[in-house]
Amino acid sequence: MKSKTNQAALGLRVKSGWAAAILLAGPVRLPRLCDIRVIDLRDPKIPATRQPYHAAMRKLETNAARLRSRLQIVRRVAKQSIATLLGDYRRNGYRIRRAGLGVGSQIDPALIANPHIRVHALEGQLFRTELADALRAHQIQSVVLIEREALAKTATLLKKSPAELQSVVNKMRRTTSGPWRAEQKLATIAAWFALAHDVDLRSLGLLPSC
Repeated sequence: MKSKTNQAALGLRVKSGWAAAILLAGPVRLPRLCDIRVIDLRDPKIPATRQPYHAAMRKLETNAARLRSRLQIVRRVAKQSIATLLGDYRRNGYRIRRAGLGVGSQIDPALIANPHIRVHALEGQLFRTELADALRAHQIQSVVLIEREALAKTATLLKKSPAELQSVVNKMRRTTSGPWRAEQKLATIAAWFALAHDVDLRSLGLLPSC
């Protein structure tokens, strides 16, 4: 991992109980892929924290005490995982101002009639919210990108075609080791969006330049 840069952004593909994490460092035109890893958002010793809103038979957990305990664990683990991740990066000289969160959907669970789908929506909402809160505690603002829109939105911000952006992301894998599946690619796109968004805001005088 290289240690000298003033421009860096974090990308996270949020999943149920875990997240794929990507670190990109500037320049924005063609950033470096500096790190690939997976972080926990649940306690591996307590399987129910991976899908905390789930009860038996795909139903919503209605036991308030169980649910409260699971949610507290998710919150604690998310904070610990983000603190460890950022601590590693800062020790290597990276200053992160912004993060991109790649998600499958942002639909309001209350609008979903199907109980099982609503449970998944509640868990998606939970994990992205806890990540955003954990990042905010370290003065890192996050932006959410829905998977089906992420490539087009980032390409527009970078003034590239979606095909060109996808090609560059695919080639980034050569620069470091680690898993490289759809989750890591979306996290990379989210990190690049966050990096470009941060620079764009600072160029407009909306964020401090140091």
